[in-house]
Amino acid sequence: MDLARPISTVVPSLDGPVLLVLAAAEEGLSGRQIHKLAGTGSVAGVRLVLQRLAATGLVHGDDFGNSLLYRLNRKHLLAPIVEQLANLRGTLTTHLAAELTSWHLPPVHASLYGAIARADGDLDSDVDLLLIRPDHLAADDALWTAQVSHLMQTVVDLTGNAAHVFELSRAELSAHLTNTPILNDWTHPNLHLTGVPLDHLEVVLGGEGGERGVGFGLVPVRG
Repeated sequence: MDLARPISTVVPSLDGPVLLVLAAAEEGLSGRQIHKLAGTGSVAGVRLVLQRLAATGLVHGDDFGNSLLYRLNRKHLLAPIVEQLANLRGTLTTHLAAELTSWHLPPVHASLYGAIARADGDLDSDVDLLLIRPDHLAADDALWTAQVSHLMQTVVDLTGNAAHVFELSRAELSAHLTNTPILNDWTHPNLHLTGVPLDHLEVVLGGEGGERGVGFGLVPVRG
């Protein structure tokens, strides 16, 4: 699946980006506006797509002064399918969150980051997952590793893309807080799946009993 334009899996032509824009719009848009938001094709090409879609009834063109404003006909039988295709990332997060919440050994935190979160990947991009396991749980625990393996296969089944899992314990997380590039990759942006959100996850840096800590925002926490 193209992580930047998931709809292209089913609609590989210029129609896909145009429908993606229309599905997200609450008001009518001109052909030039749609072209700008779609970020591909030409203005003339986008207008041809709009005319073709209008002929099917899936798109309505409303006269507004000297221009036409186009909108998705949400009463059309195909409109719900278009909306679902436009929200494939949301559907993926819902499926993965459901699987994670069913785990017998739940993670402290799970999220998507990287290309899938930024929506700028392609057909060859991995789906990157961050998993933080409880400190008492060994990395080679049989049930934990089986859960992670199944999750990775779920990603492949749902998207066709390989899954890349960055896994560490909550205590091990403190060692990565000074690694700004990877920290930024995890958090900007981040699609939360389950567990404690990253911006609330406090990692003990020193002192037994958690006397000193820091959050992902690098703001000191009073314990």
